[in-house]
Amino acid sequence: MEKTEIKDPKPYNPKGGRPPKKVKRQSQLMVRLTETERFLIEEKARDAGMKPSAWLRQSAKKAKVLARLKPDDLKYLRTLTGTANNLNQLTHLAHKEGLTFIRQSCKELLLQIDLILKKLSRGDR
Repeated sequence: MEKTEIKDPKPYNPKGGRPPKKVKRQSQLMVRLTETERFLIEEKARDAGMKPSAWLRQSAKKAKVLARLKPDDLKYLRTLTGTANNLNQLTHLAHKEGLTFIRQSCKELLLQIDLILKKLSRGDR
């Protein structure tokens, strides 16, 4: 018969007691919540079968927060709004005069829109 060695998954602690944790959390973050916010977090944690603190840590790791728009981005959005107004006017004109009459204006407008969208979606954020 072969002798099988049984390994204890817990590390040996000569003092006895609770084994040391794999990850020791040393920092603390205090957050003020309304009663409603606290209730929602506790309810979601309970539904997930977790403690609220563990649920918050997990949520923070998965959360995606969008940055606020920069002043330049707001300028581009205002320009895009004006361009949309121009497009609406061209549509009305196309109904009156025909599509061939406004073809070049539409091409220019589409180029402007494309340029603005590229500036808004640049990857340097």
